[in-house]
Amino acid sequence: MKVLNLQCSHQHVFEGWFASEDEFVSQRASGLLVCPLCSDTVIEKMLSAPRLNLGGARPDEAPASPAQELIASPQGRELQAAWLKVARRIMAETDDVGTQFAEEARKIHYGEVPERGIRGQASLAQTQALIEEGIAVLPLALPEALKEPLQ
Repeated sequence: MKVLNLQCSHQHVFEGWFASEDEFVSQRASGLLVCPLCSDTVIEKMLSAPRLNLGGARPDEAPASPAQELIASPQGRELQAAWLKVARRIMAETDDVGTQFAEEARKIHYGEVPERGIRGQASLAQTQALIEEGIAVLPLALPEALKEPLQ
């Protein structure tokens, strides 16, 4: 079993377990490998070996951006883990109403159906109309990967 440190194009860092290097390459090529935070399919393998810093920064190395430094820090990993925990809870405790979100939110708001937590898709115009009607909504991008069991 190979445990690889992976990173998507949005700098989210996560771990993947594979039977072999060929399995990693095959899953990445077929689009099966996705970031658990943003569902990005552009995944790169990060170096896993310890790095010894025996000197100053090399002139040809670009300094890490503040966002990259945060993501690589223990606090950044804790934030990613907390976000995944919240996203999983949202998925577990709400009903997916799909593209009927605006209509269902109105029915709940006006007491036509029992109150419950829902999630789904709404256009920007639909979302603005809901807010103007006084219906509380929270636009939130949830990773597609969370709609299926994580392995």
